[in-house]
Amino acid sequence: MITVSDITKSYGTGGSKNRVLKGVSLQISDGDFTVILGASGSGKSTFLNIISGLERPDGGSVVYGDCDITKLTDSELTEFRKDNIGFIFQQYFLLPNMTVEKNVRMGADLAGNRDYRETIAAVGLRDKSKKFPGELSGGEQQRVAVARALAKRPRVLFLDEPTGALDEQTGRQVLDYICNLHNEYGFTVVMITHNRNIAEMANTVVRMNSGKIAEIYANDRQKSAYEIGW
Repeated sequence: MITVSDITKSYGTGGSKNRVLKGVSLQISDGDFTVILGASGSGKSTFLNIISGLERPDGGSVVYGDCDITKLTDSELTEFRKDNIGFIFQQYFLLPNMTVEKNVRMGADLAGNRDYRETIAAVGLRDKSKKFPGELSGGEQQRVAVARALAKRPRVLFLDEPTGALDEQTGRQVLDYICNLHNEYGFTVVMITHNRNIAEMANTVVRMNSGKIAEIYANDRQKSAYEIGW
């Protein structure tokens, strides 16, 4: 369980101070697929960065089980992320001079995972393992990023607009891989998006507006990546 309590965050000082998060509280169950939905400027990206440990809040707490990550030192927080968290972003952040296999192995080495080739196969890239990122399509590069994150065997996978740079067909394919792997491995998924259709794939949907949670609801049925609109 991730328990987020009364998180606040501002940027700037004095008259230019911008309150981005205004006392946000949320619980995310283990193994859940949660989508955080909101328009640009709603605070969803800052919220994701804070609950994943990439940024620190001005106030409030983020507790994983019985560990309040807001009270960890910088080095302890780095270790926590290494051991527990996976990230997938809109930009792929692959190392261009490394093959698919070596990019994925980087994530696997953080967890001492020697079965990383199985993860490459799970995202459908077994035959591309010796290719370099520049030799892959955008969808294939994003699948490498998915494999690299999952090779860490994270407890929680955070995704920041993972299909934002992809066309519809490729975006659906990447989302389908993520959902299938979530069902197989049972990790927690937290994804932010502005696309209401993608929210139909989640167990839980959190709608943010102006730095606050406006609505939380559960879907009666999770749609697949090929059932949603685009």
